[in-house]
Amino acid sequence: MHPAKSVILFTTASGAGYGLLFLLILGHMLGIIPTDPTLALSGFGTAFILIIMGLLSSTFHLGRPERAWRALTQWRSSWLSREGILAIVTFLPTGIYGLWWAFFSNNEFALLPLIGIAALLLCSATVYCTSMIYACLKPVAAWHNKFVPAGYLVLSLSTGALLLNAILHLQGKNDQIFDMITIALIIIAVVHKFYYWQHINENAGQSTVESATGLGSMGKVRLLEAAHTEANYLMKEMGFKIARKHRQKLRNITFIFGFILPIFLISLSGMISNDMLSNLAIILSILSGALGIITERWLFFAEAKHTVSLYYGAEKI
Repeated sequence: MHPAKSVILFTTASGAGYGLLFLLILGHMLGIIPTDPTLALSGFGTAFILIIMGLLSSTFHLGRPERAWRALTQWRSSWLSREGILAIVTFLPTGIYGLWWAFFSNNEFALLPLIGIAALLLCSATVYCTSMIYACLKPVAAWHNKFVPAGYLVLSLSTGALLLNAILHLQGKNDQIFDMITIALIIIAVVHKFYYWQHINENAGQSTVESATGLGSMGKVRLLEAAHTEANYLMKEMGFKIARKHRQKLRNITFIFGFILPIFLISLSGMISNDMLSNLAIILSILSGALGIITERWLFFAEAKHTVSLYYGAEKI
C-alpha cells in the first residue's frame, strides 16, 4: 500500500499522544507521578498537540477534506467513523482531568477516579479503533491479523512513555522507576514487532493469480496483457513495491533507532551525574525513537499488499 505521509503522521503522532495521556493519568492515579501543575500543563499540552496534529493530518488523505465530518455519521459500519467519534469524546474526560491537575489539585474532587478510568478506557479504545481501520481489511493479509491491534496499542504506550520520560527528566522529576517502565514497554514493543515481521514473512505468497481467478485447476495462470498503458489509481495506492534489500535496511533502522538506541540512551542518562549530559541523552532518545517509529509506520504501509495487485501483474501476495 502507498505509504502516504499524512497517514503516517496521523497514526504516529496521535498514537504517541494517546499513549502519553494514558500513562500520565494512570501514573498519577497510582501515585507514581507527582501532582505538579507544571508537569500537567507540559504533559497534557504535548499530548493534545500531538493528537490534534495527527487528526488534522488524517483529513489531508481524503479526497474532499472539507467533508471529513460526514465520516462521523457512519459509525455503525466504519472503524474510521468510530475512531473519529471516540477521539472527540476522549477530549472531555482527559481535558477535565488535566485541568483539575493543573489548576485545582489542592481541592478534593470525588469524581476524579471515575473520570480517570473513563479517560483510560477511551484512550485505549481510540487507538484500538485506529488499528482496526487497517486490521479489518481482509484483502490485505499483512494487516488482517491479531498482531496489528496489539502493535498499535503497544507502540502507542512505548512512544508515549518515551515522551513522558523526557518531560519528567527535563523537569527534574524523574526517578529510576519510570526509566525502568519505559525500557520495559520498549522491550515489549520490539518483541511484538519481531513476531509481526515473522508472521507476515511466513504468510507471504498465500494468495496467487490462480487463487484470485479461480483458474488454478486449469494450470499456470499469467497476465496476457496489461489492462492499462500506465499506472492507474489502484496500482499506485495498492500495488506499492519495495525491494527486499531496502525492506531489510528499513527494518534494521526501525530496530536500532526505534528500540535499541532509546533503551541505551535512557540507561545511559541514569548513569550520568551531569544534568546537562543526562538531559541530552534523553533528548536524543526522543529523536531516535521518532525516526524509528516513523520508519516502522512507513514499512507498515509499504510492506502491505492488496490482493487487487494480482490482477495487475503480481504473481503472488
